[in-house]
Amino acid sequence: MRLRLLKLSLVTFGTTLSGCTEGVLVTHGPIGASEKLLLLEALITMLVVVVPVIVLALVYFWWFRSTNNKAIYRPDWEYSGRIEFSIWMVPLLVVLFLSAIAWTGAHDLDPYQPIASEQKPLNVQVVSMDWKWLFIYPDLGIASVNELAVPVGVPVNFKLTSATVMNSFFIPSVGGQIYTMAGMQTSLSLQVTDLGTYEGFSAQFSGDGFSDMHFPVLATNQAGFEAWVAKLKSGGGSLGPREYTRLASSHKTSGIEHFASVDGDIFGYAMLLSVDSVAVSRECGQKPAMAIDGMVLGKEY
Repeated sequence: MRLRLLKLSLVTFGTTLSGCTEGVLVTHGPIGASEKLLLLEALITMLVVVVPVIVLALVYFWWFRSTNNKAIYRPDWEYSGRIEFSIWMVPLLVVLFLSAIAWTGAHDLDPYQPIASEQKPLNVQVVSMDWKWLFIYPDLGIASVNELAVPVGVPVNFKLTSATVMNSFFIPSVGGQIYTMAGMQTSLSLQVTDLGTYEGFSAQFSGDGFSDMHFPVLATNQAGFEAWVAKLKSGGGSLGPREYTRLASSHKTSGIEHFASVDGDIFGYAMLLSVDSVAVSRECGQKPAMAIDGMVLGKEY
């Protein structure tokens, strides 16, 4: 019976692992692959210390058991230079090595650093809202809500901000996680190397609906991406200040929306709007208020 349960557990575990197609350990981009390598290097380095300590502890417990007459009891023993050296030197070397790889990794994986490529990068502006994601393609003049499409092999330069509270933009299979903050701009460079549909989501608690802040990442070839762009441009609808205000002031989750055109610099408008909302609200001793029809307490943009 126990053997059957063991076999069933192994089969279930293996099936579960075989179904894992996404996550930080199943990467589909150079940034994610580098982050995975950094994670494994740190894990192996720490196991070099942890595993011997666990093994030695078990060996000591077994050797100094009460029934072992060969174990020597030394009540006056108090110091060993070799043990003292090992206790301090080995952890010191581990800390130095981890510090070195963390330092180099932090600079090599700087999210503000563009990815070197012969392909022209794709610029995408991201605005986190309550509780949805707005993606603006400034060079293409289109936008979408809760859907991100990128061509495979092309670097993507993200500019991110928040319409309300701080949030976190995360696509585990591609790599990188960065925060979005009202009135501030952060940057992130990513690249997808494999065709597929991946999951992006919010990794920062931001309210009741944050767990529903999921969006698909459509990684297609160039022809597929151009077809997606043509689909948006033929769908009608324009993203302007009034439409942006509708999205930002609706504090609930929503489905996928497409906009065939973008009226002006909506990303800059979003940053300016959030800064003025917070500033005016602080002066009045109130909570930050959302704009209505492109106006914030009488100031029009």
